[in-house]
Amino acid sequence: MKPVSSALQSILSAAQGSADTQILFAECFTFTLASGTSYYWTNVDFDVPYNGNIFSSSGPLVQGLRFRQSVGLEVDKQQITIAARPTDLISGAQVLIAIRIGSFDGASVQRDRVFLSPSDNLNRADFNADFSSDFGPAPFYAPPTVIDGVTLFKGRVSTVDQVGRTSANLTIASDLVILDYDMPRNLFSPTCVNTLYDATCGVNRAANQWAAACGAGSTSITIATSVADASQAQGSLVMTSGENLGVRATVKSVAPGVSLALMYPLPVMPATGDTFVVYRGCDRTYGTCGTRFSNQLRFRGFPFVPPPEMAV
Repeated sequence: MKPVSSALQSILSAAQGSADTQILFAECFTFTLASGTSYYWTNVDFDVPYNGNIFSSSGPLVQGLRFRQSVGLEVDKQQITIAARPTDLISGAQVLIAIRIGSFDGASVQRDRVFLSPSDNLNRADFNADFSSDFGPAPFYAPPTVIDGVTLFKGRVSTVDQVGRTSANLTIASDLVILDYDMPRNLFSPTCVNTLYDATCGVNRAANQWAAACGAGSTSITIATSVADASQAQGSLVMTSGENLGVRATVKSVAPGVSLALMYPLPVMPATGDTFVVYRGCDRTYGTCGTRFSNQLRFRGFPFVPPPEMAV
């Protein structure tokens, strides 16, 4: 059983005693990206304040994540559908593009069912809709107030199954999925196990970036720019203007002073003058860590581990 407030318990108890009792509720979804940024969306047509956050009615529509209980350590995996418009943005990028480029990878997802004030407000909303269609805006309707809510599902984005022009399908796994992670955390590998620019790596991202604009002749797979530097290979490029705003791409190879070749094409052909930021890359070797970043004290690889063929 899930704990609920006395106010919500009273409403649910009253509903059990009368078949005609109406219960008004909203499905509220919280998405917290790996960067720590959270987004709050609801499936009703008015904003819902709950737990100190405002769940927006103007964001993408989310459907899925049923309530389920089971005994044992089985990882519950469910699919959700996110339908978004071109005007729905995540850090400046369209939501579907952000999903496609991996912004939602590893994000935590929570579904709450929030119960609202009695249904007389709902009847007023119906009246206002009829009134507005005949006489213009009606002044009578006030959004229902929140009574309480319960969490129906909490998990993490496991896989992005499909991204189309209007919607995306994602598989969400319950938090038990972390038990599937490989252990131990520290692995013996010739290359570094740090993620470049994270807290463990310690390299300053801002000190290893170039800001520039797409030159003439740029395509979705090749960016013409005079700031191209050999150290940017295996680094990342983030578009900061144009139709690809917010899109991140990996730099596959570099023609110094001429162009950057991307691992995968941008969703939209960039226009001449579209701005971007490109960051140095790292091949995670001990030599590159020292010569490129002077960061060998934080190197977390084991470059002198012999290959398996030499084991005796």
